[in-house]
Amino acid sequence: NADFKNTAISGNRIWLLGLLTGLLPMLTMHLSWLVASIQGHLEWCNPYWLHCHSVSSTGRYGLGYFIFKGGMIPALVLLSWYWWLNQQWLNRLSNHHSQQICVLGLIASAALLIYTLSLGHVGDTFYLLRRAGVVIYLGLTFIAQLLLSAALARHITQGKVLLRLSFATLAIALFSLLLDALPAVDYKSMEDAFEWLLILLLNLHVLIVAWLWKIHNLRFVLK
Repeated sequence: NADFKNTAISGNRIWLLGLLTGLLPMLTMHLSWLVASIQGHLEWCNPYWLHCHSVSSTGRYGLGYFIFKGGMIPALVLLSWYWWLNQQWLNRLSNHHSQQICVLGLIASAALLIYTLSLGHVGDTFYLLRRAGVVIYLGLTFIAQLLLSAALARHITQGKVLLRLSFATLAIALFSLLLDALPAVDYKSMEDAFEWLLILLLNLHVLIVAWLWKIHNLRFVLK
């Protein structure tokens, strides 16, 4: 059985796990982009600005192909554990046993795994796997984060920070869809930048949760 405590008794601190869960995907993406650019597979540009490269393109060529897969696969294992730990924390806070957030997080992690494994392979099937994987990952991760934020906001003051971040992420996603619907806007030139920004915000959410684990001195104890 698993138990969570807010006191400094025996057990392992878990906030470092949350910190690594949020940092590893971002480090992997940016390192893959840097290496692919250095090796000449991608033109130099700011991925958070117009007319640059998608996240997918950073892991398709040369050494970036191996860096992306080598970093993202362990990151997904951490992400699965991260969602399970959050579910246990919420169950303790609310005294209610649920697996909703954990299930959403695990499905999102599996979708991103499919995306990662199909990256760098040519063909319509791999393209569909990549598109489905990234859409399911982004959508379900956001829903899980929104549910987590709302639940934590009811129990701890700092949870409202997460809720505001989730609303900001939603606003940016809706704004991008609005731009895509406007015929006068060259959305293709900014689509990749929105993708980078949204992934950054999702991982920022993870980092804030790790901070909450730390300030509440959460420890995971096996019984």
